[in-house]
Amino acid sequence: MWNVAIESTLPLILTDGSNASISWWQWHWHPDLYVGLLILTGLYLLYVGPLRGRLVQPPSRWQVGSFLTGALIMFFALAGPIHELSDNYLFSAHMAQHMILTLVVPPLLLLGSPAWLLRPLIRPAYVMKLGQFLTLPLVAFLLFNAVFAAWHFPVFYEGALHGHAFHILEHLLFMTTAVIVWWPVLSPVTELPRIPYPAQMLYLILLSISQTPLFAVITFSDNVIYSFYANAPRVFDISPLADQQLGGIIMKVTWLTVFLPSICIVFLRWFYLEEKDGRPEFEVAS
Repeated sequence: MWNVAIESTLPLILTDGSNASISWWQWHWHPDLYVGLLILTGLYLLYVGPLRGRLVQPPSRWQVGSFLTGALIMFFALAGPIHELSDNYLFSAHMAQHMILTLVVPPLLLLGSPAWLLRPLIRPAYVMKLGQFLTLPLVAFLLFNAVFAAWHFPVFYEGALHGHAFHILEHLLFMTTAVIVWWPVLSPVTELPRIPYPAQMLYLILLSISQTPLFAVITFSDNVIYSFYANAPRVFDISPLADQQLGGIIMKVTWLTVFLPSICIVFLRWFYLEEKDGRPEFEVAS
């Protein structure tokens, strides 16, 4: 691992009482992360650009911007100061990182992906069958929530903090299941379609409250759940228990911040569609 830091630093209080510092602009150069992001964004730009073909409609600037913004945010979450704080000092920063990887990045990537770009990937029969199963609302809902909750069991959570490969696996599972859970609402392809608007609203409402038990355990526990953070150097003069409670609050606030506007957007789109199409069965005869 290589890293580069620009001077602006934050004081730390170590367990032995000595002082240290962390850069606000410390970036970690994990080859696997940089290669993965380079492949992802490079292939996207190639296929929506030079390799697109004349008969294919180019994506809008909004779509390209959405995809590249998602990739940039992913990079910031996994290589920037959030990564440094989450991997070494603060549970709350780690929770913020997980929220970004599950609730921010996947919707942006899906919104930025044209249907024609994804169709060759799902064309094989076995991929289509698997996709049809995984994107069933109930399956997607249960899969995402099970994976997210399971990784917050101390044995898995701390295992990821102590093992880089295990941590990579955690993040890959988070992002993969997050793409799946967003699919019924944001699917770009008709072969694996979005569910109807009323079902989308119910789906998002249930998602917005699905992790309430985990939030309650993290936020209202009288003890620090993860010994890694109990023994980590302190930043902002915040105790390990207060840091854990802050992490729970970040989780809940982020879920509400993402899902409540999403519910409103779906409702407005549904309302607009109903207004546009008309509902003759409810009209009063003259």
